[in-house]
Order: sequence, then structure tokens, then C-alpha cells
Amino acid sequence: MNIIRWEPFREADDFMRRFGMVGLDRWPRVLPAEGEKTVEWAPVADICETDKEYLVKAELPGVKREDVKVTQDDGVLTIEGERKYEKDSKGEKTHRVERFYGTFCRSFTLPEDADAKAIRADTKDGILNVHVPKMKVEKPKAIEIKVE
Repeated sequence: MNIIRWEPFREADDFMRRFGMVGLDRWPRVLPAEGEKTVEWAPVADICETDKEYLVKAELPGVKREDVKVTQDDGVLTIEGERKYEKDSKGEKTHRVERFYGTFCRSFTLPEDADAKAIRADTKDGILNVHVPKMKVEKPKAIEIKVE
């Protein structure tokens, strides 16, 4: 029999993720779940939709473009990267740090009409915009069946 260490914060974090507690997933995770990467914070994001595309807007102020990776795998869009801590300048003392630093990750399930092959991303003013074009899906036509 193996002894398993009880981690109350891990259980609370799993609960929040499982039941979609809005707004709480952006706080840093205390301990990673088993087999999961260490994620220190998660950026907030908005998701909008037009007739032509879905748009994911993630707040990433202070994150360099080369420190962000956007991937799509099996219908899941993932934004991950790292915000590096800025060292104090000579003669400067930090009195308070409220921003989160370190690795981050957010994943979103793509809708069925998303064109995963045509996804593109750009960044402006600390906002990462991920454009997910929609595929044209023909609605199935109703077929009348004759009752005999």
C-alpha cells in the first residue's frame, strides 16, 4: 500500500477547475496536479464571436512575444508562456509586488465549426488576439418521410 500525501490546496484547485468557478482560475496554483506542469498564474481572457470568426483576447502585459506559445491540438486551443520577473535596478528597492510572474497556461475547447488549420495570432498593447476562423457548415436539410 502506498502512502499518499494529502494536499488540501490541490483538492480545492481541482474543485474550482472542475466546476468552472468563474474568475478563480487566474490565481496562481499552489501545487500542480499529478502529471501536470507547474503553472504559476493564468491570464484573464475574453472570447468574442462574429459571423466569420471567434476571437480570444488574453491579457499579457509585460510578456514578450517570443515568450508566448499558442497551439491547437485535438480541438483544444492552448496559450502558454512565461512572464519573467524584473530584477531591481541599482539603488531601487521593491516595496510591494502584486503582479504574477512565472509560467502561465490557459486552454479553451474549440467549437465544432472552428477552422483549426487557419488560426492566427497577433499582439498589441499587451493583449494577445487569437483569431479562430469559422468553417462554413451546411445545415442538414430536413427530409420528409412518407408514412404508409
